Amino acid sequence: FFRDPEAFAALQDKYLPPLMENWPEDEEFRVWVAGCATGEEAYSIAIILDEIRRRFNKSSKIRVFASDLDAQAIEQGRRGSYSAGIGVDVSPERLQRYFFGDDRHGYTIRKEIRDMVVFAQHNMLSDPPFMRLQMVVCRNVLIYLQSSLQQRLMPLFHHVLAPDGLLFLGSSESVGAENLLFDTLDT
Repeated sequence: FFRDPEAFAALQDKYLPPLMENWPEDEEFRVWVAGCATGEEAYSIAIILDEIRRRFNKSSKIRVFASDLDAQAIEQGRRGSYSAGIGVDVSPERLQRYFFGDDRHGYTIRKEIRDMVVFAQHNMLSDPPFMRLQMVVCRNVLIYLQSSLQQRLMPLFHHVLAPDGLLFLGSSESVGAENLLFDTLDT
């Protein structure tokens, strides 16, 4: 959860608030977490979006599409149950608000957050992408792909994002030196 806290803090404090503040109440705010594994990152994004939505007193519906190739990982993500060790990465306030359980038996994401996240087994290189998105999260996935496959994904990510949408990559990833589709906001 919240891997790379500085990156998540920048996302929560600087980059997502302007998108959420002006977001129409009657439109769904949509995010795709590509390569979500067992769901920690997808739930982290959902929690941040819920906190921002509460800050602006908005009622906009949030939908986080969480996809991965691994069917077992997707199933674990759907359950939303995690070991007690997550208390190291999740603040006590967030544990109380967004989880139930304890530090002896483990924690489970509360239904209100689980309902925001839709898990799907999906191959981002060959299956049709999710569309009309405000953000694409693809962290620590591109590093496992050959350069040619990474460059094939950038136009796809650009295509599915709204004009002011965000692409959130891992700290060891980039859109590539030749890519003119994205402006870097923060490294």
